[in-house]
Amino acid sequence: MSSESGHWYTQSGDPAYTIIGKNGKERNTTVKDAREHNLVPSVTTILNIAAKPGLNNWLQQQVLLAALTLPRMDGEPEADWLDRVMSDSRSTGRQAAERGTTMHGVLEKFYRSTEPQIWPLYVIETDRAITEHFGKQDWTAETSFAHYLGFGGKIDLSAPGIVIDFKTKEGSLDKVTAYHEHLMQLAAYSVGLDMGEARCANVFVNEQGDVKIIEHSQEDLENAWHCFECLLQFYKIKNNL
Repeated sequence: MSSESGHWYTQSGDPAYTIIGKNGKERNTTVKDAREHNLVPSVTTILNIAAKPGLNNWLQQQVLLAALTLPRMDGEPEADWLDRVMSDSRSTGRQAAERGTTMHGVLEKFYRSTEPQIWPLYVIETDRAITEHFGKQDWTAETSFAHYLGFGGKIDLSAPGIVIDFKTKEGSLDKVTAYHEHLMQLAAYSVGLDMGEARCANVFVNEQGDVKIIEHSQEDLENAWHCFECLLQFYKIKNNL
């Protein structure tokens, strides 16, 4: 995905992640396309403009580890070695992203399904934990929207007065905490769905079936919404939207 591309939504809330170019081929939607077609950026696209010190530190660590495990070969140009190191350093992130996408897809399928199936342990445990925390609800998976303030999104799971975002993790969840960007994301989703003071929670889950639910206070969510509003205005002004 190019630096100018991202997730976009039509004014009616339909995803518009790709577009047919002038050559007749499908490609990622860009800011220029968004201006031409009156599309709105996703919540996550807007959040990506904010600094993420924790993520940046982790990325730097992956580069250092790759450099330590991939020594420069005899006669290898420095540029080629650096390309190998950078490519290898990104592999862990790619694998995590692919794993997360797969798990999100299975969870979505579970909450959309009406037929009995055999589900992975993490799906069963996630549903059990959510039911224990929120009670029995009429859940809807992957609801998309566009808000009149100029942003859109797709919510992992929602019910009347409840918004949930899944976060997949590897390993123990004991020390897992929600970042401020997670609160901004949920606060924006709540406003986007016109839910007012909805209960908002991050549900962390790993492949072993461990689940940790972190529900956020209304005070923290209100603060996070104000922060998101500032990022939204910055993004719209910067990109002439």
